[in-house]
Amino acid sequence: MKTIGDTDDVDGNAGDVCAGGTAFLLEEFLPYEMAVTAGRVSRLFARRYEAAFGLSVAEWRVLAVVGRFGTITPSTVAERTDMDKVKVSRAAASLVAANLLDQGPAPHDGRARLLRLTRKGRVVHDGIMPLALELEAQLAAGMSEQEWTMLRRCLRRLQGHLRTLDDPAPRRRRDGPHAAED
Repeated sequence: MKTIGDTDDVDGNAGDVCAGGTAFLLEEFLPYEMAVTAGRVSRLFARRYEAAFGLSVAEWRVLAVVGRFGTITPSTVAERTDMDKVKVSRAAASLVAANLLDQGPAPHDGRARLLRLTRKGRVVHDGIMPLALELEAQLAAGMSEQEWTMLRRCLRRLQGHLRTLDDPAPRRRRDGPHAAED
């Protein structure tokens, strides 16, 4: 982060300054950098999947998870992909309409639905996985093998840490009705 006086602004306007005199630079804010990078990667993959298979990113993720686990509920797909249930539902409906997935009732719960690949879905799944691996290799080519390994290790560690920060258990109330909303 830059401090006041380090600004490149010719007018001397320090811009958005945080407590302690530190300028806030969105482009150097890690969550922003990660979101921009993830968005660019998703768009790259989306263009390739759309061109090769006519699939959106959400559809390919659903297809990948169903292909891996065989038979799975949409709720479990949402959990495994960290996607919104509505997005999973729409992607699954599109894949069912395209005859890539079958959807039927779960034997243990008449309300629950189970997803599984059709034969056509298996062919598409088996065709898309090499493309996904090729795209990942193209991303990795921008770094040394050691950097790529470290990036993957750091991302997994950060994801684990985020799970502890994002614990859905309600926090105890302290000192009034809004104290838990700090």
